[in-house]
Amino acid sequence: MSPDGVDRLVDERPGKELLTPVYDDPAQRLTDFLYRSGGTTAAYMLVTGAGRVIVNTGLGYEAPHHKRVFDAVCPGPTPYIVTTQAHVDHVGGVGLFREPDTSYVAQANNQACQHDDERIATLRLRTAGIWFDVSGRRAREIAAENPGVPMRQDKPVPDVTFDRHLELHVGGLDLELIATPGGETVDSCVVWLPRHGVCLLSNLVGPLFPHFPNLNTLRGDRYRMVEPYLESVRTVRALEPSMLVTGRHEPIVGRRLIDAALARLHDAVDYVHRETLAGMNEGKDVFTLMREIHLPAELRVGEGYGTVAWGVRTIWETYMGWFRLRSTTELYPLEPAAAFAELVDLAGADAVVGRARAKLGAAEPVVAIHLVEAVLRREPAHGGALGVMIDAHQALLDRGGHGNFWESGWLRHQLEQWRLESET
Repeated sequence: MSPDGVDRLVDERPGKELLTPVYDDPAQRLTDFLYRSGGTTAAYMLVTGAGRVIVNTGLGYEAPHHKRVFDAVCPGPTPYIVTTQAHVDHVGGVGLFREPDTSYVAQANNQACQHDDERIATLRLRTAGIWFDVSGRRAREIAAENPGVPMRQDKPVPDVTFDRHLELHVGGLDLELIATPGGETVDSCVVWLPRHGVCLLSNLVGPLFPHFPNLNTLRGDRYRMVEPYLESVRTVRALEPSMLVTGRHEPIVGRRLIDAALARLHDAVDYVHRETLAGMNEGKDVFTLMREIHLPAELRVGEGYGTVAWGVRTIWETYMGWFRLRSTTELYPLEPAAAFAELVDLAGADAVVGRARAKLGAAEPVVAIHLVEAVLRREPAHGGALGVMIDAHQALLDRGGHGNFWESGWLRHQLEQWRLESET
């Protein structure tokens, strides 16, 4: 496979816009037995001679939609529900789909993953609006389309768990559940249909494909480790699938293209891992490595979800922790802006804002933000400092911040907050 096929996937397959849910209605037929219902993360239905297998169930408020469009094709029975990971957008609708004779199947770390999410659920709820629509608009629409159907966010306990591998035989369809704990969660798995060459990957390598993985998501989550990620990609690649069904957008079809794309993802992450370790052993600091490490052209992947620079930082901290061995101040609970504010007192707020404005003019918006953060520590309503904050965040958006889901969401949120501050 020439690199052109993978490059076309990177260039032409949608990026961060796929994080805005699109709901299939009716369910989209992918094969003569496989159907998709799009949402925050797509739910899938496998139709068999003994009923249906549901793979992922959406958020609790999305499940009524998924169930309605699936019921229109095959109303049941539902011998099995499988979730490919325990994030809320996979497990939320299990309760709605569960029938008296249904077995909910998940990898053995499912409960540990759900408990991790619960521990910071309040934090995530408080900050979700930075990146996601929390207005409830879509939930109200789904409720109106499905009157009387419960919309509870489930916290399901599996009936059946497996460690590495589990085979299911349902109404003439053979399924293999294969643990791939290097994905977004420690309970990640893929659903493999060996007689059809179909692999339901969902969000194993992230919601965008083929994009650099988010080894640490800005919303908050445990670090994702490189070696298990690489092992999981090798596991999927060894299956030699002819159809790769992802958590968002259309499947990728063609054995050679899929193999080349998985190889590209594996080698890109492996390259960043090796280069980061080499730089660490040479004595380079994390910020230098974040600036210096770039993928060579032959390993180019998208960066609409994770980025190479964030991957470098996560790899560094995975091995070294938060102490960078550069300053005694790292050991103590004092923000740098508090010390910088003392320098503002010496130089004068207006002078510092003037320097920040000059740095902004020299295309150094991050330095400008550092400077005016110190000013605002002393004078929270300083108009000049607020103006620099607004312009610096706009500059970061304009120079490429639009392309990454997490970066653009944060920058837009901050831009709005600083504009509000400037108006009060």
